[in-house]
Amino acid sequence: MRRAALIVAPWIVLVAGWYGIHHSGLVNPALVPPPHMVARRFLELIQTRLPLDIVMSTRRVFTGVLCGIALAVPVGFVLGWYANVRTFVDPLINFFRALPPIALIPLVIIYFGVDELAKTVILFYASFFAGVIVMYEGISQISPIYVRVSRTLGATDGEIFRKVIIPLAVPHMLTALRVSLGVAWATLVASELIAAQQGLGALIQSAGAFFQLDIIYVGIICIGFIALLMDLGIRALARRFVSWQERIA
Repeated sequence: MRRAALIVAPWIVLVAGWYGIHHSGLVNPALVPPPHMVARRFLELIQTRLPLDIVMSTRRVFTGVLCGIALAVPVGFVLGWYANVRTFVDPLINFFRALPPIALIPLVIIYFGVDELAKTVILFYASFFAGVIVMYEGISQISPIYVRVSRTLGATDGEIFRKVIIPLAVPHMLTALRVSLGVAWATLVASELIAAQQGLGALIQSAGAFFQLDIIYVGIICIGFIALLMDLGIRALARRFVSWQERIA
């Protein structure tokens, strides 16, 4: 009961604060649609275009993150394991990581057009650099004592890699996936600036052009909840596959 209360309480506080701002008079009530109005709009949209928007956005994020992580894991592993390679590549990684994906949209349109590939490239870019940073920082912090002990016990390099390094790297892989998913969802609206007709980002942009604030709130809330569900799924996987890892709580 206590755990359930701790989970539900923040949402109650959030909705109460939302109503409070709407009725406070501090802002124009027309600029802050109340929760029940947003919920009503959600029920209308769920019967029309919203399911397809959710599917399209989720597919784009999933594709971009899958491609980004597939490359970020081996690259991060190499950077974390080989200090000389990391010293050589690190400035470039941090240079490109700092570039906002929205700034690259004109170049992406020129090089990749305005189809699904362009949107995937933007999400790939965002997820790759977020994932590779987490990955190589995690790998570089693996204690060398594990390798030394394994060699003392007669393990070969192949056995050390398979039975020591890879298990120790799994938590960092899952963390990199979580971070990449969060960054990809945060970049979704920017990626769907590229001539998107469907998707939550397209829904938000279309609603913004017509000052439909309740629809904008629906799109934002859907992005947040889908990202939350994905994150909870990854955390459940982490509890299953890295149950051996010690935690404070």
